[in-house]
Amino acid sequence: MDFTYSKRLVVFYVLCLNEARTADSDPPSANLEDYGVLEAATYLACYIAFRAIKQAGRSPADERVENFDMLAVYQAYAMLVYTYLTLPLGEEGIEPDYKTAALTIARSLFSELGNEELAEIIESGSHKYQLIGDAESEHWMNYRQDLEKVLVAFVIAATDEEAPFDKEELIPMLGALLSMLCEAFASE
Repeated sequence: MDFTYSKRLVVFYVLCLNEARTADSDPPSANLEDYGVLEAATYLACYIAFRAIKQAGRSPADERVENFDMLAVYQAYAMLVYTYLTLPLGEEGIEPDYKTAALTIARSLFSELGNEELAEIIESGSHKYQLIGDAESEHWMNYRQDLEKVLVAFVIAATDEEAPFDKEELIPMLGALLSMLCEAFASE
């Protein structure tokens, strides 16, 4: 079997769907052709953001009231994750859909919010995402490289039984990277 990067993302997605299903629900389809790679990347960006938020000990529900702008930081983080998950897809001729991903991520991370609040989070998160992407300081270049490396390792660990580490071992790193982002924007 030709195990392209896109197939690896879809396999990871199916594994996550299987992990999240309840005992009385049907398992996800084993036919990888049933899944879109961008759908998989968007889901995985949400999955990773959720895991990082939990690992970092953050509470979006509390922050909604006490520090609403922090929700935009989570949005920016998830969009960075989406970017680095989809970057290698360019080699396969697959272009990411950032607008659809941003909306899907916001609706997934903040499902209890109304459209106006979601629009505010998406706009502010996009601004933060752009600031991080455009930053030329060594700190932000290192941050982007570290996030990319951890995400590549995470995808490999989740989809390769012979990986030298388990994906659960990388969750603390993802949480630490989110915490760094939260601290950077908290001190604005």
